[in-house]
Amino acid sequence: MSHSKRLRRTTAIIAAALTLPLGAFPADAHAATGTFFYHSPESGDLEINNPDDGECRLLLQGADRARNATNATATLFSDRGCEDTHSTLRPGQSRTFTPPNLPHSVIFHR
Repeated sequence: MSHSKRLRRTTAIIAAALTLPLGAFPADAHAATGTFFYHSPESGDLEINNPDDGECRLLLQGADRARNATNATATLFSDRGCEDTHSTLRPGQSRTFTPPNLPHSVIFHR
């Protein structure tokens, strides 16, 4: 293969590799759409709007009720650092929790 053909082929491969990540995901792949509603015994009714996928979010003073009105699955955690899995809420699901076993953080993923 000649030098110019190899150069053109290499350039085409690099160009394809650079455009693949941009076209591989939908434009809104970074965030869930909708609202996660929860009730904190101390802070009352709270919500998280259009949460980013994979970001650990704190649930102030824990949640005794939660409703997932997003298009993502919400994984709830017993701790404040998203390490000790508590439960999961799929889109449209809700749940009530009893003290002292309250979730204190959440991560959304699709």
